[in-house]
Amino acid sequence: MVDNEALLHLKNRIGPLHLGKRLELQVSHSAFRFAPSGFHIYWENLDALGPFLKGGLRLSGLYHRAIRNSLDYQVEVVTAPIRGLPPAFHGFRILHLSDLHVEGIFDRMKKLKEILRSLTYDLCVITGDFRFMTYGDYQETITLMTDLTNAIHCPYGILGILGNHDFIEMAPPLEKIGIPMLLNESVPLEKNGDTLWMIGVDDPHWYEVADLPRALDGVPKDAVKILLAHSTEIIPEACEAGIDYYLCGHTHGGQICLPGKIPILNSSNFARSYIAGGWNFENRMLGYTSRGTGNSLLPVRFNCPPEITIHQLV
Repeated sequence: MVDNEALLHLKNRIGPLHLGKRLELQVSHSAFRFAPSGFHIYWENLDALGPFLKGGLRLSGLYHRAIRNSLDYQVEVVTAPIRGLPPAFHGFRILHLSDLHVEGIFDRMKKLKEILRSLTYDLCVITGDFRFMTYGDYQETITLMTDLTNAIHCPYGILGILGNHDFIEMAPPLEKIGIPMLLNESVPLEKNGDTLWMIGVDDPHWYEVADLPRALDGVPKDAVKILLAHSTEIIPEACEAGIDYYLCGHTHGGQICLPGKIPILNSSNFARSYIAGGWNFENRMLGYTSRGTGNSLLPVRFNCPPEITIHQLV
């Protein structure tokens, strides 16, 4: 879908090492890998897990209930106290969507779009995993995302980052439909003379190409900074870099949990205590991990409803 000219533009934009690592791993699709951070199991790449789970749910008679659960969106309104927040951004509302996996939404996003049209917010951010699969064609993803963007209306538009399900070649077509992508980059938001910086990094999980120093290049050290990262792996680094608020997803909150929202699996290579909801890292940096708006492997959930999050800055 992306021609040589677009790839050359990406190379000039993100650098040959970043692009090369992305392209190399995009053809790997391995569930088990020795990465620079150690040996990891990537459950989302284990193709047999989806059919196995579906068979088990059908045998138990819970499959259709699990599908209904996947459409039981919870709107979570989170108050985010940010030290030094510029006065003009007090009350600023950020719609946070994550892990949409749009092709896998059972009702083709009908209910999701209805809810989004009913909400009021200033900016929308999407923290990665636009598509359902981790490999193959992504034309349907772009088509469905085009439809979804028509239901998102806010004065500061949409910002996005890529997740482990997304190919680097998806960035140009996503930008064409109105979703500027932050590929280890930053952008300032201006309001009544005040400035808030949005920082975005590429996938820290499977591709391990998050480059926070590059993303922060040119950002004033004393500026208030909100980071968009797909997953939790770079929380300590972000804290040391002076990030004020860390927004991520990837974990789906476990997606299938025991009663009490106790996750069976943690798909992140970071502590389970950061798998969902708000957190405070070492009393130095606030953050939030979305349970995800969509679903991975199958459109099913138990004890872990999908979420649409509104972060209200104060």
